[in-house]
Amino acid sequence: MINLRLATAASAIAVALASPAYAQNADQAGTSESETQQGLSEIIVTAQRRQESVQDVPIAISAFTADQLRDQGVSNTLQLGQYVPNLVAQNNTGIGSANAYFLRGLGSTETIATFDPPVGTYVDDIYLSRQNANNLALFDVARVEVLRGPQGTLFGRNTTGGAINVIMAEPGDTIGGYGEVGYGRFDRKLVRGSIDLPLADSFAVKLSGYWQDDDGYVKNVSTGDRLNDDDGWGVRLGIRGELAPWARWRASYAHMVSEGENILNFTCNPANPTDCSGRFATTGLRETPASATPYAPLAISGRKAGYGLGQQAVTDLITSNLAFDIADNTTLSLITGYVSLTQQFALDFFDGRGGPSASVPFPTIQRYARGGFTILNDGQHQQFTQEIKLDGSFGNGLVDYVAGFFYIDERNRTDLADVFSISPAVSLLLADRIIRNTTKAYAGYVQADLNITDQLKLTAGVRYTDETKNFSITDNRASCNDGTVEATCMANVNLRAANGVAIPRSQNVKIWTPRFALNYKPSDDILLFASATKGFKSGGWNARATAPSQFLPFDEERVWSYEAGFKSEFFDNKVRANVTAFWMDVSDLQILAGLLNPATGAITFLTRNFADYRNKGIEAELTVAPVTGLTLYANVGYQDDNYRVPNAPAGNDAFGIQNVQAQLAACRAQLAAGQIPASANSAPAGTPVNNAPACAAGIVTANGTIATPVRTPDWSLALGGSYKAPLGDSGLTLVPSVNASYRSRQEVAIANLSIYNQAVTRGGRTTPANPFGDGAFIAGSESPAAWLINAGLALNGPDNAWQLAVECTNCFNEEFIQSSLSNYSYLNQPMMWTVRARYNF
Repeated sequence: MINLRLATAASAIAVALASPAYAQNADQAGTSESETQQGLSEIIVTAQRRQESVQDVPIAISAFTADQLRDQGVSNTLQLGQYVPNLVAQNNTGIGSANAYFLRGLGSTETIATFDPPVGTYVDDIYLSRQNANNLALFDVARVEVLRGPQGTLFGRNTTGGAINVIMAEPGDTIGGYGEVGYGRFDRKLVRGSIDLPLADSFAVKLSGYWQDDDGYVKNVSTGDRLNDDDGWGVRLGIRGELAPWARWRASYAHMVSEGENILNFTCNPANPTDCSGRFATTGLRETPASATPYAPLAISGRKAGYGLGQQAVTDLITSNLAFDIADNTTLSLITGYVSLTQQFALDFFDGRGGPSASVPFPTIQRYARGGFTILNDGQHQQFTQEIKLDGSFGNGLVDYVAGFFYIDERNRTDLADVFSISPAVSLLLADRIIRNTTKAYAGYVQADLNITDQLKLTAGVRYTDETKNFSITDNRASCNDGTVEATCMANVNLRAANGVAIPRSQNVKIWTPRFALNYKPSDDILLFASATKGFKSGGWNARATAPSQFLPFDEERVWSYEAGFKSEFFDNKVRANVTAFWMDVSDLQILAGLLNPATGAITFLTRNFADYRNKGIEAELTVAPVTGLTLYANVGYQDDNYRVPNAPAGNDAFGIQNVQAQLAACRAQLAAGQIPASANSAPAGTPVNNAPACAAGIVTANGTIATPVRTPDWSLALGGSYKAPLGDSGLTLVPSVNASYRSRQEVAIANLSIYNQAVTRGGRTTPANPFGDGAFIAGSESPAAWLINAGLALNGPDNAWQLAVECTNCFNEEFIQSSLSNYSYLNQPMMWTVRARYNF
């Protein structure tokens, strides 16, 4: 088992060998111009694994300095989705510590460890494999870079959509830092601080931390609990050592605890629909259980048997970066990372009752004490990464290059159970199992820039990855551990699909992911570029299965992305305009569906490579500083995407699952027979269900058509600005800021299933609601267009020594649907306000 000693030993060896790692220079803030200088500051980024101006990088990238993040009210990585073209960011259903990023249409809402996200998250060059705790608090960052499009050459696996790259602030050369306190809506309390401590001329440390606590914005009218709080705390030790004129060391240790939730809630009280004065839930599952066995008489194993409603994710992150200048213009780097994540939760996804359907669009309030559909999770995840990187140039600047080797060893243990209640007294234990899965991957990469002239540059690179994944499963139920293993036990020996085909417990992929780019600079202020890049996202297994035959594998997805654009600055850096057009083709897209089982009413999860995918669009970012102190911006994204179903005859795949052609034919036949999708099954026992089970499933809609891809609004827009207004000769400045974001209509459930409030009669049956779009929307996938407005007002002291600020997010309390699971709709956060006081020293 990977443990902390391994990472510590690796770092110690790295120091002893003086093998250098990639490191930032002292210009960590990412700016190289004085605040008093007119025009826009230059931002230095590392999107190509070396330091360059963002305006010289032939990649679609949005970069934010620490000051920009503060001015725009961005306090965590979730909020980046409001400002980046074609990026949709949301909390996972239930889990507030987990962000589901959809970038140019590629994303995942799944956090279980047999899935990998297509948008990678990096902290100081260390990849975070698990999506479970990627909603990072930005309490001491230098900058954040959002790279759009696949980064398969220099960043590698699981970046088909792009990458979120967080660069933490380094220790300074002098004693300094800041302290900040805040108070806000829902009794929110916030403390942040950091101090730089130079211990010698060539060695310094930074101590930083944060703590936040609030009551939660959801009132549970059944238990009296306050839900969806965003409690958490974290500490970080940063180290910067100049070991020699030719050797540098950057290292850090961070411990972070997140207890954020995103539990199902409603704008009107389901128990009293006339009360629409806040956010409400009615589940009977308590945050603090009344007994040590809240799910009794169900025999649930392990410590998860005592969990109350809520979640906690604890992350330990170690980074060690050594850099060694081995020759002129040549640096050898060693980058070591260790991540340990523990996540525990009990989450009710049905609000203590049944799920909505066309037959029962408004499920009766039940207040089930074990929840309606509750998932109990006790996960332990560890990863070790090692990278060796060489970058430099030769031929008197003719060729610039980056090359290296990357290794990752990840090990996961997930102990989880599914509880489904059918009455106040009766609950079913659908499954209770432990899943152990590992990943080992080796990769080598090289990218070179041929500087043909001072204006023309040709870039070519390639990465080779050899990745192996393994898993095993153990059933925790007593009947599966009494010396016999029944056919229903979730055990390795029972892993066979319904058609009898054995389910493999190992996957291996060996793949080349190249990149080609052409840059042309007609002047110092204009860059024209075009590129073609390949990426891939790892395959995995359907680990949320509740029967051995459902634990099906899915293959890796692969993408080719083609981009062309320009980056420009005008009028003495007062105007910056960047535009990128893209065309992206994905083969074997991994599509996750959470479906209501037509026979039981419980959730069935299924992931398959149902189709290919194409997305094309354009992204534009404009920033203007017309006068001293005033900064305005407008970012626009447009995308046009669709699933592309392979032209193949109707049939089944190797594991007996219908392909899309067969499912479409079956759905249309069921509709022609008068069946109503998303309704209750009324067929006699032992006969086929009669509620059109082939419809409103996978990527087939209730109307028998191919679904619209999820979380890809045609248009996304962000605009706003801030103005630093001097108050006479006092040295004080008043800084108002306004930031607005818009996204057009979108679907948020794979099958686009929504329930509408109009009765329908078909095939001799009548249901009070329908899934066909007739009548008023009740719940489900449809998410109308929405605006969000954030605003702030800050008073800065002389030389920015202190700041008093008041700010609000979602100032007009706009409500919209972020996600949908089994026909329930998950909403965005309500309006929040915060008052802050900060002192810099």
